[in-house]
Amino acid sequence: MARTAYFHVGLPKTGTTYLQSLLWGHRDALREQGVLLPGESSREHLWATGVVREDPRLDRRGPRAPGAWDRLLDEANAWPGTVLFTHEFFAAASAEQAARAMAAVTGAECHVVVTAREAVSLVTARWQEWVKNGETTPIDDYPVVAETDPANEWDWGTLDLADVLARWGATLPPERVHVLTMPEPGEPRDTLWQRFAGVVGIDPTSVDTRASQVNQSLGVVEVELLRRINADLEDFSAPVDRGNWIRGYLAQEKLVPRHGEKFWPSPHRVEQLRERGDRAADLVAERGYHVVGDVERLRTPAVLDDRRHPESVTDSELVGAATATIAAMLTDVRRLTRQRRAFEEEVGRLRQELELTTASRLARRLRRMWPRS
Repeated sequence: MARTAYFHVGLPKTGTTYLQSLLWGHRDALREQGVLLPGESSREHLWATGVVREDPRLDRRGPRAPGAWDRLLDEANAWPGTVLFTHEFFAAASAEQAARAMAAVTGAECHVVVTAREAVSLVTARWQEWVKNGETTPIDDYPVVAETDPANEWDWGTLDLADVLARWGATLPPERVHVLTMPEPGEPRDTLWQRFAGVVGIDPTSVDTRASQVNQSLGVVEVELLRRINADLEDFSAPVDRGNWIRGYLAQEKLVPRHGEKFWPSPHRVEQLRERGDRAADLVAERGYHVVGDVERLRTPAVLDDRRHPESVTDSELVGAATATIAAMLTDVRRLTRQRRAFEEEVGRLRQELELTTASRLARRLRRMWPRS
């Protein structure tokens, strides 16, 4: 029976990939300190969020997905120390679903950890991930609906800090709801890790932070190009297709390395998001949640850096990015075609050798069976 359970529920685009790559990369070191990261991989925590949120589309993720939460609980409830669940899609759970998830860790003192940032940069970064996953919604129209839906991990259910805290903190005393703000500019890169490890009870020096994984951003031209490409893609709706080809190959491998310009939503949208962020910061202060960092970092600055809007991208810029991307993809096609041909030639050679060897062995057997008189 676990003594303590920490649910790191996001928010998305708040260093979650960075933290999770460190945790999974040093899982054995955590176990030695009495901290269990249950499951075989981060994918099981992703699947588990779908079970907790009663996502009707969970079967699309594979036959093992529906049983993921039970497998994690079996490990957690057999562990005598601290258990950690971590995935940003947990954030979308309703208050009832969150309460059931915490109660399922039998007898454990439950804590909720929320990594958070100001709303404009959060929504901007999340919209970019939305586009990387095959969507075409313009930035000022994202999230698409105002209501929260536990089955939809892309809407306000995972982005509205005040709402997430209200749902996940509904049954907990405020001192067990931990809000970790993003580091200040110029602070050490591992500041977020230091904050997270301090809350969960991990020795931060037991983890090598140099090998951590981070999500890299698209530039304004590249994200608009990808958004338009998505409109012409057919039969790429399956999670594996979106993850491997749109997000993985096209976005991460071809467009991200162009290191394009950063961007913002429109001024009107910025003001709407600023108001939402202020409400969240006020709530955190009023409820007395445990804050690690500066709560004022949850507010959008009065003056933002000048950045372009995706609608400002010209056709000429799109053509330039598209031609360079097509050239890079054609280079891949040539390289892979050559590799395939070389592989096919090697298979043919080995098959021929096998046939000759088999024929030779057969001839020897026949000679032994019917020797010449």
